[in-house]
Amino acid sequence: MGDAIGQILTSAVGIGISPVPLIAVVLMLATPRGRTNGPAFALAWFAALSIVVTVVLVATPGRSASAGRDTPAAWVLWVKLGLGILFLAMAVLEWRGRPRQGGAADEPGWMKAIDTFHAGRAAGLAALLAVANPKNLALAVGGALSISGSGTTAGGRAAAAAVMVVLGSLCTLVPLTVYFLGGDRSTRVLGGWKTWMSAHSTAIVMTGLVVLGAKYVGDAVSGLG
Repeated sequence: MGDAIGQILTSAVGIGISPVPLIAVVLMLATPRGRTNGPAFALAWFAALSIVVTVVLVATPGRSASAGRDTPAAWVLWVKLGLGILFLAMAVLEWRGRPRQGGAADEPGWMKAIDTFHAGRAAGLAALLAVANPKNLALAVGGALSISGSGTTAGGRAAAAAVMVVLGSLCTLVPLTVYFLGGDRSTRVLGGWKTWMSAHSTAIVMTGLVVLGAKYVGDAVSGLG
């Protein structure tokens, strides 16, 4: 189980530090329906991530994804190699699409309409950001494949999957915790996080993609060699 958890930490943290869902939660908590929309968003994010990881684990039973002795099967390594190359390509695109000096990134339409959201729309946005976002989807799939390829027991796979989903949901769970337990300081703290994340989102995403891409490619090349 320890090996499986170690394999998914990078992927899980890569999802968990995503700036967009954190910004979305902070914006929702500042609206009149924040006390319902924020938890709805976090719950839907958690559920969507859980579904993706579970589907991959069910579709790739340990015997087919592992070559034994904690070694992933060759096809798992080839998939991880492809994902690693994809992450590196996405990092290049993120860099090329960054706002120029003195400019600001275009604000998505959902941010402008967030004051009109109800719990259902908040949950739908969370599911969309968790599953339809190529980076998060690829990380979830790659992390789940790492669990399958670890050759651990069914219980170990379940525990590793749970750890991955919880870590991958920190971008939504931490703001909620601050909001409900932080008292009068929570608005100022969350506002500071939102401002910092908005200003540095490109750098955060690009750095994460480079690190993840390098790790996936390195793991795959090492295993295949």
